[in-house]
Parts: sequence; C-alpha cells; structure tokens
Amino acid sequence: MEIYELTAAETARAIKKREFSASDAVKAGFARMAKYEGVVNACITIIEEDALKRASEIDGRISRGEDAGPLAGVPYIAKDNFCTRGVRTTCSSRILENWVPNYNASAINYMNKAGAVLMAKANLDEFAMGSSTENSIIGPTKNPRDLNRVPGGSSGGSAAAVAAGYAPIALGSDTGGSVRLPAAFCGIQGLKPSYGEVSRYGIVAYCSALDQVSPLARSVEDLALAMEAIARPDPNDTTCDAYDRPKFGDALAMRDLKGKNIGVFAGFEAEQMDADLYKALTRAGDMCREAGASVRPIDLPISVKYGVATYYVTALADASSKLGCYDGIRYGTRVDGPTLTDMYVNTRTASFGEEVRRRIILGTCLLTEGFYQNYYGPALKVRTKMAEEFESLFEEYDAYLLPNAPSMPYLLGTKETDPNRMYLGDVFTVPISLGGLPGISLNMGFTDGGLPLSVQIAGPRYGDSKVLGIASVLERMIGRPAVCSPKKLEEAA
Repeated sequence: MEIYELTAAETARAIKKREFSASDAVKAGFARMAKYEGVVNACITIIEEDALKRASEIDGRISRGEDAGPLAGVPYIAKDNFCTRGVRTTCSSRILENWVPNYNASAINYMNKAGAVLMAKANLDEFAMGSSTENSIIGPTKNPRDLNRVPGGSSGGSAAAVAAGYAPIALGSDTGGSVRLPAAFCGIQGLKPSYGEVSRYGIVAYCSALDQVSPLARSVEDLALAMEAIARPDPNDTTCDAYDRPKFGDALAMRDLKGKNIGVFAGFEAEQMDADLYKALTRAGDMCREAGASVRPIDLPISVKYGVATYYVTALADASSKLGCYDGIRYGTRVDGPTLTDMYVNTRTASFGEEVRRRIILGTCLLTEGFYQNYYGPALKVRTKMAEEFESLFEEYDAYLLPNAPSMPYLLGTKETDPNRMYLGDVFTVPISLGGLPGISLNMGFTDGGLPLSVQIAGPRYGDSKVLGIASVLERMIGRPAVCSPKKLEEAA
C-alpha cells in the first residue's frame, strides 16, 4: 500500500515506528497534488516549503525519542477560511485575496500541537456561502470521483483533497451542511460536531450561531483522532463550552449496537430523493438491526417543514452583519470612488461574488423593521421549537439515520444558476445544525457507476462520542472508503 492511501492513524503509527518519515508522508501528499491538482483544483494556497520544514522538525523530535504528538507527521489540509499566521487566508473572495493574518485559528494551533503538518489551504464557496464549491476566485473544485460533478460545498476543496489522496485528513467548517454534503458527494467520512464542542476562534464567520469546525477523513477512527486534537475549551471563544471532553477514541471500542434504539427518518416521500440514496438509507437501518439495535421509523414534522426557511432566515441575517466589516478601509481590497459612499459601493460590488451579494441583501432586508418582526423573530421561535422536538426524540432514541442530500452529486454548473434549488438541497442537513447536534456523513459504498452513497447519523447534543461509536460499527460492516482511483483522474489529466 502506498503512503498516500493510509489513514491518519496508520500514518502516525508508521512514522512513530520509523517505517517511513514524516517527510516521506508529506512528500507523498505533494506528489499526488502535483499530479492531479491541475484537474481537481482543490487548493487555493499550497504551503510546500513550510510543510517540508515542519516535517523535518517532526522527524528530528522522533529521532531524539521525544513525543511528537498523536498526529506526528500526518499531513492535513485546512479550508481557506481558517486564519493561518503568515499564510494568506482568502475565503475564496476577491476582497481578501491578499490578506495575510498574523495569528492562527485555535483549531490550527491544536492540530500543530498534535504534530500534524499543514500542507495547503483548500478551496471553498466564497465566505462558505454555497453548496457546490463553484463560487470561488480560483474557479470550481471538481469531484475526484467524477470530474464532471461538483464536490459539494462549501468545504468541497477539503473533501476533494482527502478523496484524491493529497492528505488523509482535512478541516472544514459546517454551518448548514458544508462538511457533511462534501463528504457525502466525495465518498469520504465527515463529522459536524455539536455546537460549542470545538472553538471557532480564528474562523472567518458566516453565521456565528451555527458555524462549527469539522473534520473530514477516510475513516471514522481519523475523525475521532481529529476531535481529540481540536475539541477542547478555549477562552478565546465564549461559545466553546468549558467542560472536560471525553476521549473520543474510546467510542471506537463499540462492537455492536445491542441495547441501542435507532430511528430511521421517514418524514418524506421516497420519490422525493434519488432511489439509490433511499436504498442506502434503508440498508443502513437494516445493518443497525443486524448489529443488535432496535430500529423504528420516526418523523420530525417541525424540522422538515420549517428547517430550510428557518435556517436561511437565521443564517443570512447573521451573515449580513458579519460581512459589514469588509468595507475597504481597515483591510482587504479597496476600490476608490469620489465619495466615501461610492468607495463602499465600488469595493463591495467589485469584490463580493453574486451569491455573497445576494445573501447580504436578503440578510439586511430581514433585519429591517417589519421584516424583523415578521420573519427573523418568528424564525428564532421556530428554532426553539425544533430544539424541543429533538430533545423529545433523544429521550427515546440514541441516534437517528437520515439522508445527507436528496440527490447524487450534481453536474457542474447545473444548480448554482437556480439558488432556490440549491437552498432546498440542504433540507436534510440544516435541521441538525439548527439543533446544535452532532452529525456524521458516513460513506455507504458506491453505485455501479462509481458515485458515492451515504447516510447521515445524528445524535443528541454533546453525544458526539455516541455518534462516532455507531458510525464505527457500521463502517466495519461496510468497509471504509479508499482513495479514489488514480485511473479516473489520469483519464482527465
């Protein structure tokens, strides 16, 4: 097996045993990147010199018998909305295309402390606003499983990089499905932790009430390893809850699901989603039953009926406030004009993409008098009702299964032209975000045509370990996804 095919756990173990070096692991990742990045387009900024230097430092620590951390020498990639000291952070936007932060996001510091090596900053939809990674200053990222299709969004670059074998692990951010959807579309595993589990400090915000730092990998074990590195209290983030996290890796000891109550979401018509995805959901329920769980259908009428509307009212209002700081004065691109107002208008018109401008306008409108009372205020009340619905559900169930998306990865350029269709594609992911719940996108194999199948596993808030444990049981039954076939990439390269 080649180094790039190994998981993060396997890579770290091999480096510590000196079967190969951290430098070898990082070079293997860059070799994959050099070979396929021209067609995949997953990365905005590549940090080769610094990565190789850090890998050499890790090798030196190991040779001296020092503890180099649980992720010693493991290459990883971070979405380009994570602040990185001395390395530009663009958020895929012209307004920040040359911005270089002077500090790291907490999650980057935690990964560094664990011994991981940052290789690159990944492509995303501008300011994490999108579901396809097509809205970017460097152009769209392509799905390594099928280069004619989108990788999902907004963390599509992170997911594509892991699927293509650039690195075994990546960090993204999930607001309404921005890690779970790319994981599903690219055929890997992705976890959105409970809100408050991981520090958001140093993440350029889309919606502070929903954003969560989230890992992507090719195994559930790697998701647990990443969570042990990044999930901890942080005084820099008041929304990051101060409590002792469990050892997430312990959840992987779960061997069956005896005594577990699992719900399978049935609050939709089978005809409303792709037939293969519906079969994957049904199969996941059957596998839970085979593993010893009690499995029953469930419905969540409030979350399904009002989830998408509640999410977009809440998120867009928050986003319009967050993006107000990009005015061409304090930092970022400036386009001058004869007056201050003209400068504001010129800067924001020239530097924000169409989707970001649309969301700013809608969000600003929602916060004006009248619209606030008729839409934003009621949306907050509905969100409370949804939280109560989930709380009632988890009094009886340990977890529930539902789809990630109603469709397979769609063709490039087909959905972004209709924002309403794009927004409705989040119907299964946004309720989990609004409830602050943990959710895993678990790969369920592939169709005969090679497109990924998936299921989403959701659990109670702060039940991240429980969800990881259930996912690990199913992964052992299904098999973990591999790096995508080099032959498919070479055909297009």
